[in-house]
Amino acid sequence: MVASVTRTPTQTQGGLRGFLNKGGFWRLLLVVAVYFAIYLPTGKVVARLADRSYSDDDLLSSLGSVFVQLTAALIVGSIVLFAFTTFMGWNAEIFGRQPIYRSRWMWIAPVIVLVPITLRVLAIDWGGPALSVVLLVLATGALIGFSEELLYRGIAVKMLRSSGQREWSVAAISSVLFGLSHGLNIFSGEPAGPVAYTVLYTVAFGVLMYLSMRVIGFIAAAMILHGLTDPTTLLSTGGLPGKVDTTGFNGLLALTSGFTLFLLVPVGYILAFFIRGKVGERKGANAEATV
Repeated sequence: MVASVTRTPTQTQGGLRGFLNKGGFWRLLLVVAVYFAIYLPTGKVVARLADRSYSDDDLLSSLGSVFVQLTAALIVGSIVLFAFTTFMGWNAEIFGRQPIYRSRWMWIAPVIVLVPITLRVLAIDWGGPALSVVLLVLATGALIGFSEELLYRGIAVKMLRSSGQREWSVAAISSVLFGLSHGLNIFSGEPAGPVAYTVLYTVAFGVLMYLSMRVIGFIAAAMILHGLTDPTTLLSTGGLPGKVDTTGFNGLLALTSGFTLFLLVPVGYILAFFIRGKVGERKGANAEATV
């Protein structure tokens, strides 16, 4: 069933709202660039103002380490993004039901994402970090899910749809931008190899998040799945990539890594080729098997 279509700007709209409501890749790129121009320096400012030990310590060593290294910048980023969508009047559209039909095969996406989450939960040493640290990591994960999904499955998808893009293009462009944004980690000193893998993984994960949002019908589904992925990864591995001692990883983590590398990532790229449809287009218009 096709829900209400994505709204387009009226002829009387002008200024910033009118400009951005036209959507399209280049306007989206401008929004993403402005966001990162605010978000990235925030982490550096917080690190300078805080006790330096919090920036240098292992992530899970204390509440301060988690807050300084991750949480503070995410709070600012989430506020900035939500303020932007509120200013633009996009919240009802972004957080409402998806305005396009779904297909049975799309259920592969949330299911395949839940598998490594479950394995990581089982692999976590729950007697390790303090309970307060665990709770803050979980809250931080929720912020990651909220902010990144709001930017890439919310704002990006909305702006690409507004310019008339078909859904395969919407999913591909938003996921590639999502992946490339994680390539910025190389400027924080991470080795090129792990960063390259992270980008490849994140593009595939972005496709799976798009499909999860579309098949379940709400962006909240992608936010929840994403918000569970990152904190379970941090808690099961012991911290941020590049700062974790991988010696002694247990069998469940090895299984999770193998599942992610050999199944989740390839499936994400493969499913991207099956995405069809366009907002406002009737179900079955492109001979797609739908629910």
